[in-house]
Amino acid sequence: MRLEYGGILGLLILAGDVWAILNVFQSSVPNGTKLVWTLVILLLPLLGLVLWFFLGPRGKVA
Repeated sequence: MRLEYGGILGLLILAGDVWAILNVFQSSVPNGTKLVWTLVILLLPLLGLVLWFFLGPRGKVA
């Protein structure tokens, strides 16, 4: 049986993107910023995830 690394990597990126989008929506930044970050993550899955990790919003709603 052959293991497909592309499929596993794709699933890991998808899980990371979902996690990042959930964190964006839980942050305390304005809705426009949330929309921009969500679009970046959705349109550029790997690059958007990396950018969000280093530059994305960090605050939680109190």
